[in-house]
Amino acid sequence: MNSEIKETELVDVNTPGFKVEAEAPLVKVENNDSALNQSTQQLKQVWEQFKGFLSDLPEYLSEFFGEYKRPLTVLGLIFASVVSVKLTLALLDALNDIPLLAPTFELIGFGYVVWFVYRYLWRAKNRNELVQDFNNLKDEVLGKGNSQ
Repeated sequence: MNSEIKETELVDVNTPGFKVEAEAPLVKVENNDSALNQSTQQLKQVWEQFKGFLSDLPEYLSEFFGEYKRPLTVLGLIFASVVSVKLTLALLDALNDIPLLAPTFELIGFGYVVWFVYRYLWRAKNRNELVQDFNNLKDEVLGKGNSQ
């Protein structure tokens, strides 16, 4: 076969050694007012639906919170407790980084333990007083016992 190809010859594109290049035809876009009007109408319709949703949002939220009040409260309390524990640990870590403050806290804690043992655990009479105070506190917290 001849390696030169005339413009009018038909060539099989599967033939090795030939490369076919094609340009994409240009597409003329006309300004169509009906398509623009339809797009504007769809946009207005979506906007009206969005405004309707926003106007009903307080009702949706009140129904949601009314229905799921207990689980949301529990989740809120769990979240608050986790945050408070993390903040407490961060505060204690910051305080322990201050020189001489950590050993001072340890001495205060050791002194309190010694005082507690001497005051409440050393003698039997004081142990009974501790048990009685604990039971009174338990009754106040749990709501049992004499309520006046």
